[in-house]
Amino acid sequence: MRKTKLYKVSFLSQGKSIELYARHVASSHLWGFTEVGELVFDTPGEALVVDPSEERLREEFKDTTMLHVPMHAIVRIEEVARRGVAAIRDAASGDKIMPFPLAPPRAK
Repeated sequence: MRKTKLYKVSFLSQGKSIELYARHVASSHLWGFTEVGELVFDTPGEALVVDPSEERLREEFKDTTMLHVPMHAIVRIEEVARRGVAAIRDAASGDKIMPFPLAPPRAK
């Protein structure tokens, strides 16, 4: 039985470094792009702890069948044995970005 490959793809987008896991990575037919497909996320309810960063990425890419990333935006592509947590990081510092929960505005 052949094991399906898994890739960790890190790329820059709008001042953030995004880390995704995918089953397909190849040169795109669009010149200067790399195609990333078959994105892998935790299925809802599978994880004990919900990571807001991964949840945000799952929501953003839920209808994406193939992502075409400009070659100059790719930081690294790794073939990995296990899936980790998809993350959004600050491109400059590398710190994980998490939206700060705000209280709803009070009625006056």
